[in-house]
Order: sequence, then structure tokens, then C-alpha cells
Amino acid sequence: MKKNILIAEDHPLFRVALKMALKNISQDFIFTEADSIDLLQRIMEKKVKPDIVILDLNMPGAHGFSGLHFIRGYYPNCPVVVISGYEDKEIILQAMQAGAIAYIPKSVRTELLIKALTTALSGGQWFPEGIVQIDQKKDQSAKSGQTASGIASLTPQQFRILSMVGEGLLNKQIAHELAITEATVKAHLTTLFKKLGVRNRTQAVIALKTLEISDEETAFFNPQDAGNLQKMPLTQTQNSHPPGNNTLH
Repeated sequence: MKKNILIAEDHPLFRVALKMALKNISQDFIFTEADSIDLLQRIMEKKVKPDIVILDLNMPGAHGFSGLHFIRGYYPNCPVVVISGYEDKEIILQAMQAGAIAYIPKSVRTELLIKALTTALSGGQWFPEGIVQIDQKKDQSAKSGQTASGIASLTPQQFRILSMVGEGLLNKQIAHELAITEATVKAHLTTLFKKLGVRNRTQAVIALKTLEISDEETAFFNPQDAGNLQKMPLTQTQNSHPPGNNTLH
């Protein structure tokens, strides 16, 4: 049976690299792609049920770990692999605490990328060397933990509105962007405020910021790696079929 792989990554070349790496593991994958949090939400609303999600933390519309917490809440039984340019140990530990089964830096070599993905697809965990278990002393603060659980309980529309609030949009602007009434926006805000344990927009923005990553990305994917992957022979499987590709626009 083919597995549905949801790739949430905004860099086209890295999406190509990921698909090529996955094809080296098996030809029996169906790919669904999203290049922003907004598109990811629309995919979710179409009731797509992935077998595994590969997520870039730094995507358009993302606020640090908010995207990871939202996906974990929406797909509680679906493994999530984080692919990121962030290599700080604290960030990797936070991803582990948020429920990611793997954390793959974008600077890894092709061979290691394939090994990490193979491990995750087999149900195992993979993290950079030296990150072997969650440090219990570095648990999330009560506030960020409450925000994370609140975000995990949001619907796609509520999360979309929260992201827009975080970007500074007013109710009128949000209503225009989503083609809904201001009254509907206010109703969604009332609900998400309760879920986040806040009273107003300002507090919601402050809560959202507790999940953000302030440091700049320290490593980036080298486009040459995509070319290297294309030169590698594909792993032969007993039932080899051309993979599907569900890309929403």
C-alpha cells in the first residue's frame, strides 16, 4: 500500500531534494505539497490523511513552533518530521518536546538525509548526534505549554485567523482576506481566546510570541544537493510504481 507523504516546505529545490531522497527509499509514495501554512491548512480542510508529515519550521505564515503544535493537534496519530535550518540544541529539544519524531538539519549530506527519513518512515526516531533524549530539566514554561495546547485544539480557520492577528491584521482586513463577515471573525476570536487562555488580541499576540524562534537560521540547504540526489540510483522495490503528486495551488 502506498504511503501519503505531506511535505510542508517553502523552498522548491528542497522539496525536490526531499522527494528524490524518498524515492531512493521506495517508489510507493504519494506526495502532497504545501509551500505555506495557509496552503497546509487548506490541505487539512480537504481531509487529507497523511501517513507522515515533513515540516519546515520557518515557512510563510509560521510563528516558530506554532505550525508544529497545530499539526500535532490536528493529526495526533501522524508522525511529524521537522526539517529546518535551525541547528541550536535548545530548538531541537523544543521540537522533541512538541512531539516531533525526527529533526533533520538542512545542512546534512544526502546520505544522512536518506538515513534519517528511512528511520522515521520505519517508526523510529532520528535526531542529530548528541541529542538523544529530552532533557527533563528544560521543560517548556507553563505559559508556552498552555499556548501550545491551545493552538493544538484550534480548527484550521481559527489557526489561520490567529496567524493573521499575529501579523497585525485588523478584523476588517481578516474578514476581507477570508471572505467572511467581521462578526464571524469576532466569533472565531472569542473562541480561540478561550482556548489560549487570553482575554484580547494583545494577549493572544504575546502568547503566540512565546513559541517563536528569535535566532536567525544558521544553515541553509545547498541547491547542489538536489542535483546530487538526481544522480543517485533509485532503490529497487518489488512493487515499483511511479509516485503520485498531489500539489494544491
